[in-house]
Amino acid sequence: MPWYQLDDANDPKLDELAKQYNLHPLHIEDARSADEGVKVDTAPNYTFAVFKPVHLAPDPDNPNEQMPVFSPIDIFAGSDFLITISDPTCPTTQQALDRARRDGDDEHPGKLLYLILDTIVDLYFPAIDHFDDRIDQLEDQVFSNPSPEILQSIFAIKRELIDLRRVLVNTRDASLHLQRDPGTIINADNQPFVRDTYDHIARLLDSVETQRDLLNNTLDIYLSSVANRTNEVMKVLTVLGTIAIPALAISGIYGMNLKGLPFQDSPYGAEWVGGLTILTTAILLYALRKFRWF
Repeated sequence: MPWYQLDDANDPKLDELAKQYNLHPLHIEDARSADEGVKVDTAPNYTFAVFKPVHLAPDPDNPNEQMPVFSPIDIFAGSDFLITISDPTCPTTQQALDRARRDGDDEHPGKLLYLILDTIVDLYFPAIDHFDDRIDQLEDQVFSNPSPEILQSIFAIKRELIDLRRVLVNTRDASLHLQRDPGTIINADNQPFVRDTYDHIARLLDSVETQRDLLNNTLDIYLSSVANRTNEVMKVLTVLGTIAIPALAISGIYGMNLKGLPFQDSPYGAEWVGGLTILTTAILLYALRKFRWF
């Protein structure tokens, strides 16, 4: 059975294969679309599939961190041919194709399609583990030093998890299509393996939902920590402002040059007023301490 592996969907070789194997023009258009989502479609003489393997790559905005990157692979699996179109630089795709060549059966393209899908799904688990590690680090940092950078990291991970969940949901639907469509290239012998792959996808989706909940909890902790810090600052400022009230009131009264104020004509007037200020401030401090304001 011939297996044609193309590195670019715009390769003229694909047009030749489309004429040779009667590939539908819409499927060729999907293969050449950069924004096409994960899908499985069954034609009369072949099954067309688009999967999105994931691998970790350095984040352009933060070289110290890694982010998931999706590289689509397009597959035309017929009864007597297999066509794959993939990015040769994607390590996940290469692992999937290498496994299919090593463990597959050239006489059964459906098994090759299953092996590629199964390997792609299994390699989502390292990405999930990567998110677990990042969330654990954020949880530690949000307790020790809640900063705006942590908030940015939380929202960045939330966006990445949304993209990952969208791909996984579509992959789950594609796997279900391979099980239920009577015209699929997957034969009865390989159907139990596809169901096992479906179970793996369900576990991945559960993990993503758990991570989203953990991120929401981390965000709540961050907001609570920031609010507590703000409350502490406001409490200190309020206490300091309250302590200054007696001095401000007494100095304001004696600064108006009114006649008949106590100690106004005394040679020790400044000392008396200063002592009165200190005494009233001490009484206020005692009252605040008794009320446990500080």
